Amino acid sequence: MIDHARDLRSVDEATERLLAAAAGLDNVTVAEPSRLPGWSRGHVLAHLSRNADAIGNVLAGLPMYASAEARDADIERDAHRTLAVQLADVRESAARFRERSELPADWSRTVTLRNGVTDTAARIPFRRWVELELHHVDLGIGYELDDLSAEFTEREIAFLRERFSADPAVAGVTGPPAALVGWLSGRGDGEGLTVPGGGALPALPPL
Repeated sequence: MIDHARDLRSVDEATERLLAAAAGLDNVTVAEPSRLPGWSRGHVLAHLSRNADAIGNVLAGLPMYASAEARDADIERDAHRTLAVQLADVRESAARFRERSELPADWSRTVTLRNGVTDTAARIPFRRWVELELHHVDLGIGYELDDLSAEFTEREIAFLRERFSADPAVAGVTGPPAALVGWLSGRGDGEGLTVPGGGALPALPPL
């Protein structure tokens, strides 16, 4: 059973953890490359802010983004701001999402995300938690896959395996949890993972 209220608390904790870590950056280092190809740390922070607003839209029954092009343009527009502005936006957008999540709602309802993907409203807080944790790692400022909590890692592995359920070979891959979540999320090469009977890891479809 998904406990959306508990996940919302985890979102709050992850937000504060990320903000505290990112506060150690400055206007030079926030503009440096992140671990995501083509994105600076500023792009990552801008994405987190716009994602908070976007999933607030989902809970309100609105389109997550006006369009894919608008999503990308908003991130690019906001990526080059000063660190202080970036951190304020992450905090303020997180507060807007929290306010939206506290409104009376049917958490069992089906909601629509990007590209026609649907899910229950109750799992939206977990999806936000995923964004915060994995993009904290992407910032490359000392928070690593090994630092993710056991609860988060276990749930994220199960979530990603569910997404790749069309390929049974993925379900058979085993290994250290941090390596598994890294490989499944496109943030690791799968070193340390094994496939039943040996051989190469299966190719993962795009996320």
